[in-house]
Amino acid sequence: MAETVPLHLAGNNAPIAEEVTLEPAKVTGEIPAELSGQFFRNGPNPRTGWSPHSFAGDGMIHTIALDGGRARWYRNRYVRTPLYEHPGESRFALAFDPGTGRIDYRVTTANTHLIAHAGRLFALEEGGFPYEVTPDLATIGAYVFDGALQTPMTAHPKTCPITGELLFFGYRLRPPYLTYYRADAAGKVVQTRVVDVPRATMMHDFTVTREHVIFLDLPVVFDAAQAAAGAPPWRWDDAHQARFGVLPRTAGDDAPVRWFDIAPCYIWHTMNAFEDPATGTITVTGTRVPSLWRGGTEDVGGGLPTLHRWTLDPRAGTVTEAPIDDAPSEYPRVADSAIGLPHRYGYTTSFALEAEPERSEIYAYDLADGGVRAVHRFPAGHTCGEAVFVAAGAAGENDGYLMTFAHDRATDRSYLAILDAADLAAPPLAEVHVPVRVPAGFHGNWIPA
Repeated sequence: MAETVPLHLAGNNAPIAEEVTLEPAKVTGEIPAELSGQFFRNGPNPRTGWSPHSFAGDGMIHTIALDGGRARWYRNRYVRTPLYEHPGESRFALAFDPGTGRIDYRVTTANTHLIAHAGRLFALEEGGFPYEVTPDLATIGAYVFDGALQTPMTAHPKTCPITGELLFFGYRLRPPYLTYYRADAAGKVVQTRVVDVPRATMMHDFTVTREHVIFLDLPVVFDAAQAAAGAPPWRWDDAHQARFGVLPRTAGDDAPVRWFDIAPCYIWHTMNAFEDPATGTITVTGTRVPSLWRGGTEDVGGGLPTLHRWTLDPRAGTVTEAPIDDAPSEYPRVADSAIGLPHRYGYTTSFALEAEPERSEIYAYDLADGGVRAVHRFPAGHTCGEAVFVAAGAAGENDGYLMTFAHDRATDRSYLAILDAADLAAPPLAEVHVPVRVPAGFHGNWIPA
């Protein structure tokens, strides 16, 4: 009997072997002339062709360069980390020094996200330091903010559209478990703050408002005994109360974190958060699953992610929460100009735990109209990942484009789809086809030239 291929290595999740630089095969439609820059997407691509989990594959970045209505080139490159240089070796063995008990956070997959800040590009993964790369995807090396970064860095930092600050955190498996950082627009870390939490939890994302940062302390916990036995180190714990921690963005070390209990769940990704100055409430939106890995990290029966809203009332000390939609979706995004601020629109991509779903859909939610969604349906056999909003000049939060890499199962080739965010049901404005397959991955960004 043929061995079953794990979901994270099947279909378009399967890794590719070559690093290439190619001209696009063709462009259908018309690329908006104002788009000059690069679309980047990061994701796991194990060098050996196998990994025990989707999180464990070596980071490979894919990019397409656009310039004045033309598609210039496509390129993919691995991020050169110690794991890349030692394919198939144990991450723990490479990172852990038994003599000192220290962990080398340069050992990372760098496989989750790519962001720009203060003139630098960073490939990110929550278990290690960021890796700086060049626009043509050469690896410069681990970056530690002039020594200020002493922990791993989340793959989901937030850039404040008003101050230009980069807000982020790092979690560790031993005390101090959680550290908050704030870097100014020039890239200098101006605040480091330990956040007191009782244990290590898998904190994949967080969110910010104009005045606060909000941490997600959820019931996926680190289990040292399981890790020592060689089992996956994370497990669901019903006894761990799910909660949000609210901290003023510029608070000193003596300022307390205010915690709000919420119904048990896991939140892979937040869409956004903002304050209502009239009522003092804080609204958080994100994709929620009822539970995760209750029966181990192979257990995917905890439910599919759906868009959800939590409203925190600091005056009353209460939280109200409700679903926005019941359609399974993930990878929520808003316009960069709306991060931490009241917003009307948000975007997600349909989600299914299948190697080859029938098709993908992209959703645009009008949150001022109760969460009504517009839908872009890809053709049968076409699937895509995260859709990134790209503003058209200095226009409004849905006046622009959505970009995503899509895969055509029939040809086993991929293309960059460019959609009109305000007319999502319309055909793509352009498709930039490349003569290779771009595997399904995680997150990315559009970086103007």
